[in-house]
Amino acid sequence: MKKVTLITLLLLAFATQAQVKTTEKQSYSFSLDQAIGHALEHNYAAINATRDIEIAKQKKRETTATGLPQINGAVDYANNIQIPLSVVPAQFLDPNAAPGSFAAVAFSPKQTVTAVATLRQLLFDGSYIVALQAAKTYLQYYENAKQKSNVEVRENVINAYGSVLLAEESITILNRNKSTLDKTLNDTRETFKNGLIEEENVEQLQITLASVNSSLNNTTRLRDIAYKNLKIILGIDINDELQLTSKLEDLTLQNLDLALSQGEFNIGNNTDYKMAQNFEQQRTLEWKLERSKALPTLAASLNYGYNAFDQEFAFLDGAKYYNFSTLGVSLNIPIFSSFARSARTQQAKIALEQAKTQLTETSQLLQLQYESAKSEYEFSVEEYATAKSNLNLAERIERKQQVKFTEGLSSSFDFSEAQRQLYTAQQNYLQTMVDIINKKATLEKVMNNK
Repeated sequence: MKKVTLITLLLLAFATQAQVKTTEKQSYSFSLDQAIGHALEHNYAAINATRDIEIAKQKKRETTATGLPQINGAVDYANNIQIPLSVVPAQFLDPNAAPGSFAAVAFSPKQTVTAVATLRQLLFDGSYIVALQAAKTYLQYYENAKQKSNVEVRENVINAYGSVLLAEESITILNRNKSTLDKTLNDTRETFKNGLIEEENVEQLQITLASVNSSLNNTTRLRDIAYKNLKIILGIDINDELQLTSKLEDLTLQNLDLALSQGEFNIGNNTDYKMAQNFEQQRTLEWKLERSKALPTLAASLNYGYNAFDQEFAFLDGAKYYNFSTLGVSLNIPIFSSFARSARTQQAKIALEQAKTQLTETSQLLQLQYESAKSEYEFSVEEYATAKSNLNLAERIERKQQVKFTEGLSSSFDFSEAQRQLYTAQQNYLQTMVDIINKKATLEKVMNNK
């Protein structure tokens, strides 16, 4: 009994330890490029896009197999509980029977069993040829969809990664501003206690500090949300540890590439355009399919089997089996469908014209999308330079106002206004850095440069 109890406790301890190990948090550390690489493999949408390709490959195999030899086997057993009777002239059985009379005779055995194997081969079918082409287009569509998914995942990672870095940099700046404000407020309180300034100066700084604290708390919450959003995009658990190694300023400098917006836009590289082409090809094949239904179909079949008959079930014990075999060819020629086939063909042709129109529209929209993304990227670069210059000016103004305020040459209102202008310039500068990264990612997505 003690041994059983000890074994039970050991098993429970092992199970508990295994459960703790499976629920243990994992730690990740990614640069932006590493994060993109991880997401392309583990992002939920990327995983399912890969599965769609596998489904399309299996669909292609299925379509190909329909034109290859098909072999089926069948075993049939019948027990005639009440044997059907047929009538024959009675004189066949009894010469003395009255002329014109009939006698009921059972021709079927009590029990029968039949085993047969059938080989079928499609010799010609126009719709099968079209189906093979359609299966290839079907696979190409999902390969392009996978490529589109990868492009979108890359853009989403860049945007989410940038949002986290923006929150981190904002928190660093807000903490620095808060530390400076705390010192200035303490010094101002001491000056007020000595009766050298009015209380309004202290109150004005308290208002500014409260605003900075509120922004700091809100940005901290937003940082946590940004981290969780990035984890979901990366395909990791939101409770796992994640550390980002790329710096916002470094990424900004790496993405300052105006040469990208000066290049030629090759619309054929865009995945949306490729998928629109796939759609047109699909409609073309549907039109060919309807036309192919006017062609004859030819198929052949060969079967070989055995059957046995008996009054009792003795098929597994010495029953006599009789073999049989049949070779057949089937030719089906469509002659007249009351114009139903013609109507379906016309519908498919109209759908093809619609697909061509949609392809033209997609081409025009993508050209517009490229021009818009190019303009926004160039504007983000210009805004970055402006924001950087404005930040330097705002810092100098704030320092001058702080000196004047400390020496009693400036009012608290002027000093607070300079502080607010500095804080706004800081946030604008950080936002323009993120905008450069995001806008370039959008432009690369349209151009499919990555």
